[in-house]
Amino acid sequence: MKNLPQQNYASALNAVRDLKAKYAKSWEAIDPHYVARMVTQNRFKTGLDIAKYTAAIIREDMAAYDEDPAAYTQSLGCWHGFVAQQKMIAVKKHHKTTSKRYLYLSGWMVAALRSEFGPLPDQSMHEKTAVPALIAEIYDFLRQADAIALNDLYRRLENGEDVKAEIDNFQTHVVPIIADIDAGFGNEEATYLLAKKMIQAGACAIQIENQVSDAKQCGHQDGKVTVPHEDFIAKLNAVRYAFLELGVDDGIIVARTDSEGAGLTQKLPVSQEPGDLASQYLAFIDAEEVAIEAAREGDVFLKRQGKLMRPKRLANGLYKFKEGSNIDRVVLDCITSLQNGADLLWIETPTPDLKAIAHMVNRIKAIEPKAKLVYNNSPSFNWTLNFRHQAYDAMLAEGENMTAYDRNNLMDEAYDTTELAFRADENIRTFQLDGAREAGIFHHLITLPTYHTTALHMDDLSKGYFGNEGMLTYVRDVQRQEIRKQVACVKHQRMAGSDLGDDHKTFFAGDKALKAGGAKNTSNQFNTSGKVKEIKKPLTVVA
Repeated sequence: MKNLPQQNYASALNAVRDLKAKYAKSWEAIDPHYVARMVTQNRFKTGLDIAKYTAAIIREDMAAYDEDPAAYTQSLGCWHGFVAQQKMIAVKKHHKTTSKRYLYLSGWMVAALRSEFGPLPDQSMHEKTAVPALIAEIYDFLRQADAIALNDLYRRLENGEDVKAEIDNFQTHVVPIIADIDAGFGNEEATYLLAKKMIQAGACAIQIENQVSDAKQCGHQDGKVTVPHEDFIAKLNAVRYAFLELGVDDGIIVARTDSEGAGLTQKLPVSQEPGDLASQYLAFIDAEEVAIEAAREGDVFLKRQGKLMRPKRLANGLYKFKEGSNIDRVVLDCITSLQNGADLLWIETPTPDLKAIAHMVNRIKAIEPKAKLVYNNSPSFNWTLNFRHQAYDAMLAEGENMTAYDRNNLMDEAYDTTELAFRADENIRTFQLDGAREAGIFHHLITLPTYHTTALHMDDLSKGYFGNEGMLTYVRDVQRQEIRKQVACVKHQRMAGSDLGDDHKTFFAGDKALKAGGAKNTSNQFNTSGKVKEIKKPLTVVA
């Protein structure tokens, strides 16, 4: 992982010294040391700076994955900047690096949690502006995490600790976001305009799906309607043009196909010559042979191998695909997307079945050998039940006696300590590594984890706090755990920028600054033996 770009402390210091000399007495109150400190604490000045920086990271990670599938990447979906911030702080604390850890911005969570209409289903009904707004919010919080962490390091340096190497080699909390643009929120011009806003906010990777915009459904629900390839290619082009216009030359497009679970289309494309994309799409349409005498007024017909065929239509005018054509459509979608500007693929599946995923990906790789998948480790799957069924089938095939298990009740807690459960859990544990190695999965993500963790934790806290345990529930299960696990936001005033603000006040107002971090600040109760003291004099760092 690269270090932060742009100016380091020494170059910023020299630049401000030159400026101060230029403006003489009018800049007398400006301390170059303080300015250099602030510059290095906020090295990403715009969202485009972030998009360019993070796009290069994903490109490097894609190349590393091509060399070694064990070098896969991961992300968790976040619906608020604070959630994303705390995730990356935790990643740095526990794993010492943010390398190969991204963030995912889920359209589902934007709809459910960020719309001014209130909670909405995942059907592109939320305000499109909510998507770039959340990207900008996330990066505001990540940049604040950088500023707070570096501020602590500068304070320690001021107090005599040798942390200069930590400052020089500081790794940013800013990581790539894969951002969901749904089906593009309209036609290709609408897609282009929204993609620009997302990129300007910092998105380096945009995920777009091949559903009809105004009929968009969650990928794990019924009623999905796909568009012909020509329509989808136009939107891929729109996103690429947006990246190029804004100077993000290596921006990432993730092309998602919902064809595995979609049985309907809104359009019949026009074929110009045999074998073109339109004719391949039309070949998947379910149709019945009819005689011209049996035709009804207003019928639509296709000609197939010299026969007159009537496409099957629903009452709403949508056309049906042939039963069993879904996997072939997925493969054609993915190959076509890669051949028309997409960088990564996303295939929505009904279950987390690696054999089924690998079957599709291997067919794609036969044509596009470097095909790589972004895969949704979705909370819409019942992971325990799916993997217990898979383990049951494997054990049965190995000749195990399975009479102790009720195939229709494998979620029962009574099975939690059985061989079947151990096997299932081990396969869940290794699912991401196995998928990276066997099914071409470059990036594993969970779309909605923080939606579920928030609900679960509020259920636990509410049960005890409003019951007999009262305040003990919060203290024992939340605050005490924060203290013992050294969770950064146990000192919530600091996390919200209070210490950082005190130092800024010192920069701006000197001894006249009214600061919050004095002896009567109750946050001092959380100080440890390694507590950080406030800055007392200008900071000087020898380059």
